Amino acid sequence: MTRSSVAVLALVALTLALVPGLSRAAVFSPQTATLDNGMQVVLVENHRAPVVTHMVWYKVGSADEPQGVSGIAHFLEHLMFKGTDKMVPGDFSKIVARNGGNDNAFTSWDYTGYFQNIARDRLDLVMEMEADRMTNLKLSDDVVLPERDVIIEERRSRIDTSPGALLGEQMRASLYMAHPYGRSIIGWRHEMEKLSTEDALEFYRDWYAPNNAILVVAGDITMDELLPMAEKYYGVIPRGKDMTRNRVQEPVQHAPRKVTMRDPQVGQASWSRYYLAPSYNTDAADAVPLDVLSEIIGSGTTSRFFKALVVDQEIASSVGTFYDPVTVDLASFGVYAVPRGDVDLADLEKAVEAEIAKVVADGVTQDELDRAKQKLLDSAVFARDSLSAGARVLGQSLAVGLTVDQVESWPDRISGVTVEQVNDAAKRVFDAKKSVTGWLMPPEGGPVTGAGAALPITSGEGVH
Repeated sequence: MTRSSVAVLALVALTLALVPGLSRAAVFSPQTATLDNGMQVVLVENHRAPVVTHMVWYKVGSADEPQGVSGIAHFLEHLMFKGTDKMVPGDFSKIVARNGGNDNAFTSWDYTGYFQNIARDRLDLVMEMEADRMTNLKLSDDVVLPERDVIIEERRSRIDTSPGALLGEQMRASLYMAHPYGRSIIGWRHEMEKLSTEDALEFYRDWYAPNNAILVVAGDITMDELLPMAEKYYGVIPRGKDMTRNRVQEPVQHAPRKVTMRDPQVGQASWSRYYLAPSYNTDAADAVPLDVLSEIIGSGTTSRFFKALVVDQEIASSVGTFYDPVTVDLASFGVYAVPRGDVDLADLEKAVEAEIAKVVADGVTQDELDRAKQKLLDSAVFARDSLSAGARVLGQSLAVGLTVDQVESWPDRISGVTVEQVNDAAKRVFDAKKSVTGWLMPPEGGPVTGAGAALPITSGEGVH
């Protein structure tokens, strides 16, 4: 999966606000069932073409890793392609490709997912292979240790040589003082270098079981056709032990933090700030208003911050916000900006803070609210047109503990958001004591030739 595809899918997930309540206006109209071994089955029918998206989501991610083995969730994601008694290492993806499909996998703090896009008449093939590696993965040092070198190189190329990624990693580690969301998904290098075959097998035995997994299929198939296939391949797998997410909770935060980084690769300075924010699991009442707030102040060239800082004041070349409340525990709300020309970061920071202060003091208007809600509702229409969007949003939501009804209730809930709710949520989230500010700058002597802007990485996924 490319970073661009991750970004697109993440945007779909962010726009589909997930809150409690029963649905009157459906989003994806999924059908659900549960196998005897506890595996949940979800179907989104789409008969426009004879193809399907097949996904298996495990309710485990990097935030569930034991202390000292950071990166093991992502490492195991790689190792799941190393074969079973029925399949030699590397053959999984080759077989999918030979049958006209494509596949990949991804790891986040709260989940790990595997998917294939393939013709409808090949669904039983990929389902059989996926079920096989759920329970029959074979690992030994001769395949594990070379793959450990691969993930270390991946960290080097994606994180260690990217100033924006490094700063984002440091900012998250500062934002979450105790909670494992501050841990790097790919892992800390000194711990990655010690990951072993037994570490991977122990994590696999604990978490990879049908009762900790969700099967999501979208495409040209009915539940009457899907359920017997799921029972044939997944239903025969014995239930595993019941796992719980034992996570350290975040303490009360009393002071803002700041992370400053200079790097020769940075040609254009950038500014960012992360705030601790509620998720749909921790405070659903504020989560939907914050989705709307993010749309109003920081989504695209028509947003309030863009018009104020880029168009009117001409102090920034770009500005925006991000918010991902689809998490098990506390989420984050971010604001970022790039200065125009030689504008000093301190001046840019003052300008952004002034706009935040206006939101807190004066709130948003009814007109802003109405336009933002309409854009979000329109996004649901576009999401229905995508074969994989429904599978992705439903899988992510269920993996963090939300329900199908919470996904399907989105149109009603977003339509019911009021100005007062948005303004109250803004006052609560823009709390400097619960924030981390990042300054990314060229070295004192100036950037190296050819260096460009580098914003902190905000994506929450590592991909195979």
